[in-house]
Amino acid sequence: MKVKTGDTAQLAPSDLAMPQELSRRHLRSRLLFVLGLVLVVIAGVTLLPGLGSLRSHLAGAKPEWLALGVVLKLLSGFGYVAVFRMVFCRRMSWRVSFQIGMSELGANALFPTGGAGGLALGAWALRRGGMRGADVARRTVAFFLLTSVPNVLGVIIIGLGLATGLFAGESNLLLTALPAAIAAGGIAAALLAGRVAERWGARLERTGSHERSRHGRALRGVLKAVGDGVSEALALLREGNIILMLGLIAYLAFDVMILWATFRAFGPAPPLAILWIGYLIGELGGLIPVPGGIGGVDAGLVGTLALYNVSLTSAASAVLAYRAIALWVPSVVGGVAFLALRRTLREEAHQVAGCAPETEMEVIGLGRVVIRAESR
Repeated sequence: MKVKTGDTAQLAPSDLAMPQELSRRHLRSRLLFVLGLVLVVIAGVTLLPGLGSLRSHLAGAKPEWLALGVVLKLLSGFGYVAVFRMVFCRRMSWRVSFQIGMSELGANALFPTGGAGGLALGAWALRRGGMRGADVARRTVAFFLLTSVPNVLGVIIIGLGLATGLFAGESNLLLTALPAAIAAGGIAAALLAGRVAERWGARLERTGSHERSRHGRALRGVLKAVGDGVSEALALLREGNIILMLGLIAYLAFDVMILWATFRAFGPAPPLAILWIGYLIGELGGLIPVPGGIGGVDAGLVGTLALYNVSLTSAASAVLAYRAIALWVPSVVGGVAFLALRRTLREEAHQVAGCAPETEMEVIGLGRVVIRAESR
C-alpha cells in the first residue's frame, strides 16, 4: 500500500507487483481465443454457400485503400493516447502515456468489451504508479463519458442534418430524427445520473448506512465514482484543453474514416452522413461482451448500414475489412506497447527493490517517492 506524506509518497517493492490477469500466459490464451474466432469467420465466408458475391467482392480489394485504413487506425490510437494523458495524468511522460494507452487499445481487442477491457489495464498501471483507487474510478467514469461525447453529438448533428435535408441521404424520420432524439436523451440521462448518484451517495454517507455491510460500501463507492466522474467530465469540457479536444475528435473521426477507406477498397462509398450515422449506431453492437466485439459490432454495422439502403454485399465487405484492421492493428501495436510497458515497470520495480529504505526516487505516475521497508 502507498502512503502519502505531504507531497511525497511512500511505497514498498511489493506494491509494484503485476496482477495475474496481465501475465503472459493469460494474455496468450486470450490472443489464441480471438485468433480462433477470426478463423471461424474466415472459414464461414470461404465455405458457406450463398456467399459467392461476397467472396468475389472481397477478392477485388484495392490494397492501397486498406493500407490507408491501417494509417487511420494508428492516428485514431494517437487520439486515444492524448485523451488518456489529459484525463488521467498530465505529468506522465508521453512515452509512458503511449505505452499505457496503446496497451489499453490492445486489451480492448483481446478482452470482452462488456468486461474489464483496456481500462482495467490502465487502472492497474495508474494504481501501481501511486494514484488512489477513488481517483482512478472517478477519472475512468470521466474518460468513458468524454470519449462518448463525440459519438452522441455526431448522432444528433448528423441525424438532424439528414432529417432536414442539410445532408444528402436518408430522410426517414425514424432513421434520422429518432436516433438524434434518443442521443439527446442519453446526454440528459447521463447528467441526471451524475446528480442522482451524488445525492444518493451523500445520503448514504450522512446516515452511515453504507458502513454496515460490504455491499453498502461498494454501492457508496460506485455512487461516488459516478457522481464525481460526471462532474469531472463537465469540468474538463469547460476547460477547453486543445489537446483533449483534438484527441477526442481524432479518436472517433479517424476510426469512422477507416470504414470509408474500406468501402473505397471495394468500390464507391456511401454518402459520408450515411456512413457516419451507420457507424455510430452500429458500433453499439460492441457492448455485447465478446472479445473485441467480434460478431456484435460486425452484425450491428452491416445491419445498420443496410437499413440506410447500403448494398448488403458492399456493407459486408467493407465491415469485414474494417473489423480486420480495427482488431489486428491494436492487437499488434498494443502488444508491442504492453511489452515495452512491462519492461519499463519491471526495470522500475527492480530499481525500487534494490533501494535501501528511505531512499527517494522517481516512480511513474507518482513523481518522487520514498522507499519504505516491507512489513513482516
